[in-house]
Amino acid sequence: MRYTRDTHEGPVTLRKEGLPDWLDPVVRAAETVEPLQLSRFLPPENGSGRQSAVLILFGEGERGPELLLMERSGSLRSHAGQPSFPGGALDPEDGDPNAEGPLRAALREAEEETGLDPAGVQLFGVLPALYIPVSGFVVTPVLGWWREPSPVGVVDPNETARVFTVPVADLTDPVNRATAVHPSGHRGPAFLVESALVWGFTAGVIDRLLHYAGWERPWDREKRVPLDWRS
Repeated sequence: MRYTRDTHEGPVTLRKEGLPDWLDPVVRAAETVEPLQLSRFLPPENGSGRQSAVLILFGEGERGPELLLMERSGSLRSHAGQPSFPGGALDPEDGDPNAEGPLRAALREAEEETGLDPAGVQLFGVLPALYIPVSGFVVTPVLGWWREPSPVGVVDPNETARVFTVPVADLTDPVNRATAVHPSGHRGPAFLVESALVWGFTAGVIDRLLHYAGWERPWDREKRVPLDWRS
């Protein structure tokens, strides 16, 4: 899959050339994974749901491969205080939701939320669109390689509490893995990293990416962590 559309900001493309070798398993996973292998929550067949995108950005830090995450402001109405990938709803100017729209939205939102310079990001893949029932968002995960790292941080404190990177080594470390238990009784994968509890949609996508990329290590699935773990 390759999208190209020229604008005053330059073309938006999916390109696999020049990626580091360690990303090969992620590229293969993106090319072969089926929607139901990622989540049982898929976009409604009637086309309802608000189109959105997130940027799953892989960089290389002092401890090797890492992911860029942010923590949403505690004052937000939706997903307050929750660690997440940068992202948000598509705007009309982003273009076709079934073509380049999610690519543009993922980069635009990442820039707005973290100060990331999109010029240093190489987009290389798109995962199947998923659904978040609690908010009604249809989310397209867009995969990127942070070819030229740029400074990142909180742009608007009303939206973002902090911006941070997590080494993949910490995400795969069994010590940092657990099953999150929601007050409703729902259970899902979770990661205790960088003084944060990553759970919900974001943890679910990370969990599946680690699995299908072959990076997952055996971990204790009976280890439980409540969502009020800090109290």
